[in-house]
Parts: sequence; C-alpha cells; structure tokens
Amino acid sequence: MYHFFAMLSRMKYINRWGLMRNTRSENLSEHSLETAIIAHALAVIGNTRFGKSFDPQRAAALALLHDASEIITGDMPTPVKYHSEEIRKAYAEVEDLAVERLVLMLPEELRPYYRELMTMGSPGDEDLRPLIKAADRISAVIKCMEERLSGNLDFREAERSTMELLSEMDLPEAKYFIEEFLPSYGLTLDEQNYSTTAGVKVSDSSQMFFSGALK
Repeated sequence: MYHFFAMLSRMKYINRWGLMRNTRSENLSEHSLETAIIAHALAVIGNTRFGKSFDPQRAAALALLHDASEIITGDMPTPVKYHSEEIRKAYAEVEDLAVERLVLMLPEELRPYYRELMTMGSPGDEDLRPLIKAADRISAVIKCMEERLSGNLDFREAERSTMELLSEMDLPEAKYFIEEFLPSYGLTLDEQNYSTTAGVKVSDSSQMFFSGALK
C-alpha cells in the first residue's frame, strides 16, 4: 500500500495565511489549483503573444505540486520564512526533506518522475520557474483583493508588497495577466457577465438563460 496520493489529498486541510485575520480561510489545495491555472495561462500568453516556447501542461503540473511539501511542514508565514537568510536556507532544507519523504511514499519506479516534478528538476523546468513564482504571487494578490473587498484591511500591505514583487520580476506574461485579467477578480458576478463584457453575441433566448443562471 502506498500513501502518496492520499497524502496529497490532505492539502485541503492546510490553511494558508496563518498570521492574518481571514474573512474566509484559504487552504493549500485551493491555492495550488489556482496557481496551476494561472501558470498554464502565463505559459500560453508567453507562447501566443511574446514568441516563447513554454510547455503550458508542464507549467500547470509543476504549479499544482509547487507547495506539496507543506503537507508535512505546514504553511510558514512569509515574514517568518524570509526574516533572515539563515531561516530561509534552513526552511529550504526542511522543504527538500519533506519532498523526499513524500516521494518515498510512491512505488520505486514512479519516484524519479514525481521527485523531478516536485523539485522542478527537469532541464526545461528552469525556464518555467519564473512563471510558477509569478503565478504563485498573482494567486496571493487575488486572495488579498478578496479580503480587501470584504472589508478586511489586514491584507492591505501584503497586497501592496506582492504587487511590488511582481513588478520587479518584469515578466511580460505576468504584466499582461495583471492588466487584462486581474481586475475582473474584483467584480461582482453580474459585472463579470461574459455576454456583455466580452461582446459575445447570443440569441435572446440564450441571453435570458445565461442572465438567469448568473443570478
């Protein structure tokens, strides 16, 4: 019996933002999925708009497991993790040990694949690392926006500093996503009605159906 995938399912029990007052808690499973979706989008944007040759599927897979070690370590708050170089290095070592512990929960023939995936160890993964980091930060900004719009000011500084870090990365893919997609996360469901905001032409009967479904 192997426990790897059952352990991965426990990501839903790991809450993020432990030092912050949350109007709605966010777990690691939610964050990982959102990061994977955004990383895939950044790779597609890079390929279609900026002439890159990223592998979107690989980007999504890497992002999906980028924080899997936190199943064992828990989510360490960013201010603590980056308080000093010594703490950062020590935590990185703990993360490596946690990854290896998870990998050992697999049949031996599967271990190299998942070890490479969880450590971003494939030669092509180096080019995807910035996209994964940007997607991770964009996901954090989305959480900060949601909290701010719910009237919680605890995330105000986190939103500002994370946006600053994204700007410093100077990634055209991230800049495009932030300009074209991020604002929609601050809209209501009615405001996001794609049939009006995206200029999609549908029949009157279909419009009535979608309008009713969105209410």
